Amino acid sequence: MYEFHGWFALEESPAEVEFGEEKFGELIEDVRERVAAIDWMSGEARLKVFNGRFVLTVHGMPNRRRDEEQELTELLEYVARRLPGSHGLLYERDDEAGDPPWPDGYRVRVMARGEIAVRFDPFLSPVQPVVEDCP
Repeated sequence: MYEFHGWFALEESPAEVEFGEEKFGELIEDVRERVAAIDWMSGEARLKVFNGRFVLTVHGMPNRRRDEEQELTELLEYVARRLPGSHGLLYERDDEAGDPPWPDGYRVRVMARGEIAVRFDPFLSPVQPVVEDCP
């Protein structure tokens, strides 16, 4: 199973922006259209507003990596490129992949300052024995 959970606070720039909200509104509308076009059978992407701030959340548990992973990667790369002040985390686990940290751990994609970096998770990995009992 390929499992993913993430949240991203959307910001136009890491610095305070003084020149109105028109450009930010257009960028948010672009993200909203991309999110609306996503049709995952075993997952979802949502754009919500909390206390005046836009937050993108993504969650899913398809049986294996399919279109969800590719579309998710494209969405996150778009957000990082167009809204470089955005920040957040995406936790992923794939019990069929062999590359570290899989199959016994999570990897984390960290979005900050227009970049996405891949890190190994120190909290829930290794899954056995941290989360699950060994057989």
